[in-house]
Amino acid sequence: MTDLLEYLSSPFVLRALIGVFLIAINAALSGVFASFRSLTFLVSGASHAALAGAALIIVLEAYGLVHLGNPVLGGAVFAVALALLAGGASFRSSDRAADPAIGVGFAFSMALAVLLISLIPESATRVWGVLIGDLLLLSNQDLLILGSLTGLVVLLFGVLRREFLFITFDMDGARAFGIQAGVYNYILFALIGLSAAILMKGVGAIVVFAMLVSPGAAALLIGSTVNAVVAWAFGIAFASGLIGIVLSYYIDFSVSALAAIISAASYFIAKGVIWVQSRGKKADG
Repeated sequence: MTDLLEYLSSPFVLRALIGVFLIAINAALSGVFASFRSLTFLVSGASHAALAGAALIIVLEAYGLVHLGNPVLGGAVFAVALALLAGGASFRSSDRAADPAIGVGFAFSMALAVLLISLIPESATRVWGVLIGDLLLLSNQDLLILGSLTGLVVLLFGVLRREFLFITFDMDGARAFGIQAGVYNYILFALIGLSAAILMKGVGAIVVFAMLVSPGAAALLIGSTVNAVVAWAFGIAFASGLIGIVLSYYIDFSVSALAAIISAASYFIAKGVIWVQSRGKKADG
């Protein structure tokens, strides 16, 4: 136990815990609203767009054209761009109409990422780090960037919470009330894309979907109010990351993979609990 406490108090683990906290915030906000709007495919598309953006920054740095020092910023630009493209398609027709735009953007981003990676074989380790991520390798600079971007997400969700809820559950009503539904729709989509880019640095583009979407999907099965769903999503995401970090002390597995598996499993656990409860009620009846 003493060794475990020493491990948990080490600087790199403390940075990982802060990263998990930031991830949980994004899951509780962007992830939940993505589930509310049935836009989980957007998370997957945005995370792979972020990978292409990060790869572009790494290529430009390899050729001495830019010196950002952190590919997350390029990833954020690409992820938000894809989200805005999907947001335009969604608002003009319906959320379902955004799927083709997301799918094409997803395919283009992956093709671009592969092309860019082929240009910099000597920097493959950096790209690999963005692809699979590692919470235990987060630096102070990473946390500063992730914290700043997460702060922006929290600020906008806090200020525009009512508008986001309105357009999420009653888009036609929002339009009828004269609310600038299109603007708020674009902002909401952009925040979901931004959160995908934020998570990419911590857990990698491959498992962003599991960490951003699964907690919200599980929380929707448990929570009875919006606040309860948000709280449950935060708790599930944070617990998944924390358990993943603790398990990594005992078994030599990727923290990101462990956290993602636990997060995804939470949905099936919630479904199982609900099924057992429904069977029990039928038996009592």
